[in-house]
Amino acid sequence: MAPSERAELTAWLTSAQLALFEAMPAADQRHGLDVVASLRSSGATDPDLVLAGLLHDAGKGRTVGLWHRVAWSLGERYGSWVWRLVRPLPGFAASLDRLRDHAELSADLARAAGCSLRTVHLIRHQAAPEDGDGALLRLADEAS
Repeated sequence: MAPSERAELTAWLTSAQLALFEAMPAADQRHGLDVVASLRSSGATDPDLVLAGLLHDAGKGRTVGLWHRVAWSLGERYGSWVWRLVRPLPGFAASLDRLRDHAELSADLARAAGCSLRTVHLIRHQAAPEDGDGALLRLADEAS
């Protein structure tokens, strides 16, 4: 993360929200920043939406690695048989469960960090948006 990005975050996040962001793996931090940039470039200014974009993957945690993410993506593309195949491998069962549940986990972490109910709702329903802002979040997530 660039120093200018960090300075911007400290200007609009609470200390609890910043701590949650900083607890995320670097790749998820970068992705969150990219989602925020995508949202802003599409004209989004709603602070709840932008914060949801930043923290929507906080629940993935540090135990989910590259191979877990690859297996998850392959399962989404080719079917759950991929997940059943890799699940017995060391560390895969817990990581696949975390990826499956990350929206709920992320929403709970955001709530604990003092995010608004609207931000929490957008994070919780990121895979199946319930309104236009949720759809914007999903599009920005997929684009980043």
